[in-house]
Amino acid sequence: MEKSNGLRVIMFPLPLQGCINPMLQLAKILLSRGFSITVIHTRYNAPKASSHPLVTFLEIPDGLSEIEKRTRDVTLLLTILNQRCESSFRDCLTKLLQSDDSEIEEEKQRISCLIDDLGWIFTQPLAKSLNLPRFVLNTYKVSFFKDHFLLPQLRREMYLPLQGLITNSEQDDIVEEFPPLRKKDLLRILDAETEVLDSYLNMMLETSKASSGLIFVSSCEELDQDSLSQARHDFQVPIFAIGPSHCYFPGSSSSLFTPDATCIPWLEKQEDKSVIYASFGSAVTISESELLEVAWGLRNSDQPFIWVVRIGSVNGAKWIEGIPEELMEKLREQGKIVKWAPQQEVLNHQAIGGFLTHNGWNSTVESVSEGVPMICSPFYWDQLQNARFVSEVWRVGLHLENRIERNEIERAIKRLLLETEGEAIRERMELLKEKVRRSVKPNGSAYRSLEHLIDHISSF
Repeated sequence: MEKSNGLRVIMFPLPLQGCINPMLQLAKILLSRGFSITVIHTRYNAPKASSHPLVTFLEIPDGLSEIEKRTRDVTLLLTILNQRCESSFRDCLTKLLQSDDSEIEEEKQRISCLIDDLGWIFTQPLAKSLNLPRFVLNTYKVSFFKDHFLLPQLRREMYLPLQGLITNSEQDDIVEEFPPLRKKDLLRILDAETEVLDSYLNMMLETSKASSGLIFVSSCEELDQDSLSQARHDFQVPIFAIGPSHCYFPGSSSSLFTPDATCIPWLEKQEDKSVIYASFGSAVTISESELLEVAWGLRNSDQPFIWVVRIGSVNGAKWIEGIPEELMEKLREQGKIVKWAPQQEVLNHQAIGGFLTHNGWNSTVESVSEGVPMICSPFYWDQLQNARFVSEVWRVGLHLENRIERNEIERAIKRLLLETEGEAIRERMELLKEKVRRSVKPNGSAYRSLEHLIDHISSF
């Protein structure tokens, strides 16, 4: 950590794995530049403070019931959190701003700004009333961030006409307002509770435009050039694409789950580029029948694998007890099933040849950064667009086209690892990896954007 620059940044992550990790990666970057960091967080999904001894953590109550904590409706959860956390967050932030804490006084620190997630919508008017600059941290690809605010309009203008009328021949048509999404992808995104989501999106748009700047922690010019130009025009606030942020501190993670430490020693025994890593992330849930399809697909591929099956990720099951013992014996011989994995370390290992993924943006960028081709199996929301970029724009992966089916999985693994098609995909991925890796090095686009962010935060 550099000598203190006398500035403290307040951070407020959403209590979701895909939001906490990027926020704390940014915290490490800012710590290395001399900033002090205070993280205000909810009691629900509290980050592990012991993993970050240089960061000050302050917990606020969130008022969530046990039933509300178990909901799979993310929009509903975030709406409730915005209602329940406003008062306690305001009190905590106000106290910090008024603090005459002797340690802070001795260091002559002052609070420079607030950095919180796009999904916190009450914080913008609060920060304005306290005369505190607020920066919005985004974990989406810039193109999805920019285009997903069109969803309420697309729902009104397209969804009802498309629903029931879209023909099989139109399923694969590109949605011109939301490329490279296909019409069938858009229907999956729009096929959700609408009233709450549309209102929430509109408020996120307003508060983003009123902010002091937008920070994209996992995007850079090389992945989002056209979208960045358009977003700067549309939002008229400073935009900082500083990612992939995990590359500044490789291997550092702030996982809410405990990774299985035996993954890396197991990989050491495998041949280079031979192993499929399969993980659907921290939030996706699947049915028991889908669990079996993945199991048989991995088994029938005859390739070694590491398969992450998160506790609670199989609907109606504790873990993997739905897999018959005879099949389990074969899977144990061929691969390794774990409850969580140290993903960055796994993807960085020379034995990994492909990644069967849900295409969350964090996972997608980590895979690109390590040069690992993907087999795309998106489930919802931004994953659908990310998968199209991987398979059709960058052409560094294969798309299962919404089918978790054993033969499709087996075929995709063999195409990727054993056939000439896979060799061409790996070559393209290696080129994309080099471009993205260069972006975070001195004079790279992400590095320059980070320097501008540091200067901007320091100017307040």
